[in-house]
Amino acid sequence: MATKKASSGGTFSKFIITLIVLIILGLGGTAVFYYLRYFGPQVTANQEYLYIHTGSTFDDVYKTIRDEKIVRDTATFSWAAHQMKYVGHVKPGRYKLTDGMSNRKFIRMLQLGEQDPVDLSFHVFRTKEQFAGFVSKKMEVDSLTLLRYLDSANYVQQFGLDTNNAFVMIMPDSYKLDWNLSADKFYHRMYNHYQNFWTDERKQQAAAINLTIPQVSILASIVDAEAVYDDEMPTIAGLYLNRLRKGMKLESDPTIIFAMHDFTIHRVLNKYLSVMSPYNTYVHTSLPPGPVMMPSVAAVKAVLNYQKNDYLYMVAKEDFSNRHNFAKTQAEHNINAAKFRKALTEHHIMK
Repeated sequence: MATKKASSGGTFSKFIITLIVLIILGLGGTAVFYYLRYFGPQVTANQEYLYIHTGSTFDDVYKTIRDEKIVRDTATFSWAAHQMKYVGHVKPGRYKLTDGMSNRKFIRMLQLGEQDPVDLSFHVFRTKEQFAGFVSKKMEVDSLTLLRYLDSANYVQQFGLDTNNAFVMIMPDSYKLDWNLSADKFYHRMYNHYQNFWTDERKQQAAAINLTIPQVSILASIVDAEAVYDDEMPTIAGLYLNRLRKGMKLESDPTIIFAMHDFTIHRVLNKYLSVMSPYNTYVHTSLPPGPVMMPSVAAVKAVLNYQKNDYLYMVAKEDFSNRHNFAKTQAEHNINAAKFRKALTEHHIMK
């Protein structure tokens, strides 16, 4: 009888040990299960960024992640997103993806809205339409919305500008901006940068040449359109300021090209000079109502720090060096202009 009891006790002990082992294995398996779902590598290298548009729901985000194969297991991502209560807290933006990123880290980034800013760097653009098109390729906001704001008198008046000169507040530089920045916030960022540029010293320089801040940029746009080389900008600025002081028409070819909206023109013919436009400086005295291009910072500084000279006329050099011959008198200018016209004809540049 004693032997039987020992055998029964041994069997029970084995059962307990087996049960404990199974529990441990089960807990270990559960731990591994949760670890892989939360902390295991999930994000792939298929995409560099996840773009979440304004107004997107979790279903929209899930569809993008699934369609673009952003994670290895979409079911695991969805489960983790629900567990972390991300589903009702979607934030738009551009999110940088790292190969092997875990669900927990990925979803946490999305929850906090820790998006990767856009590096928006630009020099100059001929027209606001070109600029809006450029921005819309880099950011969520579309070009038509950007143009609509810039063309709204009620909107731009808050910046002390009008629809003709509002483009001057956009200054070439490098900006770090959230991808989903609204048009309104975008223009306020541009305006803040514009205001920071216009220090008290620069405002005083503008006042000293009897120009408003927007007028400085308008003249700078003409200087920029005329000059290929920055070192000529102060000379050209001084020339145009001389004409303004004397009440002479600026007679700037870039203003004709802008008025006609034909930037393929290389030779401004007499028939173009009568184009009906407030930008035609062969007809109207003083500056045009707005810039003929986005002026560079160098051009704005050139106007503020213009060269004091006696020049009243300029024409491109006949050697096509993209530099200019400057003149103090009409007679001297006529000689320079004839040389350039002759060179154009010899090179069969008729338009």
